[in-house]
Amino acid sequence: MTHRRLLAIVAVATLILTGFGCGSSTPAAATRPITLKYWRTFDDEDAFSEILAAYRGQHQRISIEYRKFRPEEYEKALLNAFAEGNGPDVFSIDHAWMGGWEQRLAPVPPVLNVAYSEMSTGLKKEMVTVMKAVPGMTPQRLANEFVPVVADDVVIPTEQADPKAPMVSRVYGLPMFVDTMVLYYNRDLLNAAGIAQPAADWLEFRDQAKKITKLDETGAIIQSGVAMGTSKNVERSTDLLALLMLQNGAHMTENGVAAFDRRPTELPQRPLPPGAEALVFYTDFANPEKEGYSWNDKMRSSLDAFVNGSTAYFFGYSYHLPVIRTRAPKLNFGITNVPQVDTNNAKNYANYWVEVVSKQSKNPEAAWDFVQFVTKADQAKKYLGRTKRPTALLSLINDQLSDLDLSPFAAALPTAKSWYHGTDASATEKAFSEMIDGMLAAEADPKRLVEIGATKVNQTIR
Repeated sequence: MTHRRLLAIVAVATLILTGFGCGSSTPAAATRPITLKYWRTFDDEDAFSEILAAYRGQHQRISIEYRKFRPEEYEKALLNAFAEGNGPDVFSIDHAWMGGWEQRLAPVPPVLNVAYSEMSTGLKKEMVTVMKAVPGMTPQRLANEFVPVVADDVVIPTEQADPKAPMVSRVYGLPMFVDTMVLYYNRDLLNAAGIAQPAADWLEFRDQAKKITKLDETGAIIQSGVAMGTSKNVERSTDLLALLMLQNGAHMTENGVAAFDRRPTELPQRPLPPGAEALVFYTDFANPEKEGYSWNDKMRSSLDAFVNGSTAYFFGYSYHLPVIRTRAPKLNFGITNVPQVDTNNAKNYANYWVEVVSKQSKNPEAAWDFVQFVTKADQAKKYLGRTKRPTALLSLINDQLSDLDLSPFAAALPTAKSWYHGTDASATEKAFSEMIDGMLAAEADPKRLVEIGATKVNQTIR
């Protein structure tokens, strides 16, 4: 045997023993340590401790550097970091930010070539690094695994390398949870008013709010039926207005532009388009001239009013639950589904964050592998168990339906909607707030207000 041939055999044997007999990466590239920077807001690192440990067990050469930011500083910190070229590899964004951040994001590749740590099968048991080809999330697979609203937000048509080729839909992010709006209610206030249970439809709900509301001799509200009708002192007021529009039959967008000011052709002729009707219905709760009057802009925040027992109904999300329990441990309250316009065609509202990968990442395949790992059912369970949030996965809904705390949120997941896919979610929220404020002014014109609102939203849509 020649010396050259002996060297070749040794080289091949080395590749086999270290797990690099196949794959697209070179041994040097696969064995070098990688640190992925992971940025989020709201959650402390302990929410991910089990998940990060499990990932490191499979990828000993990949470290995850987790950093939490305060909500008020988060977006600015992201923008500054990316402007300086040192942003995170993986980060979380509000689903309504997807349109504005799309140019900074890397879609999931069809195949992820990632280094895994495995125990060798030979006589000498030791950890070796093996390159594996992992399928990337496809739109079809996403539709089969995640609740319906997710595909509407994270699947985006993408140009191909060949400009003449048709655009192809790619997945740009995956959520660890999907929150849904629910109705919190004060059992004691409902019982005192002789109301057995919260109303299932909005007209009955308005009657219940009227029955619960109490005014003093000057006309001031001393007990509120529902915190609803204004913008600044109602939690997520813009979400609630959008939900009413959706339930009332408004098309929030058509062909990529805002359409909630229009009258859909399939709806019967009515004095106002459904979006304007929803705006009127919402703001009537803050109009002293209307029978459902139960709130105004001089009252404390809706959350504060519910916590101190001065309002019977409060619209919120799962993240409000621990706040209410901490601030009012003796409050006798329940949680149920939001009222509907059509109880046979339920529509609910989704509010959630998405894990995404930066286009600046030097390790996009590893970053996407991590995102796919943390959003799998076995890992998502760990996160959801610690945070008590509704699942984003269809396979876990039934488990949460048996959880007394989570069941109302989980029940709303199959019919939860979102709608905004523009580039400036903050400007859109401002436009909706201005529609609400405009209706509370003298001689308000709801049709004109929604037209102005739609125009402002369209300025944020490319």
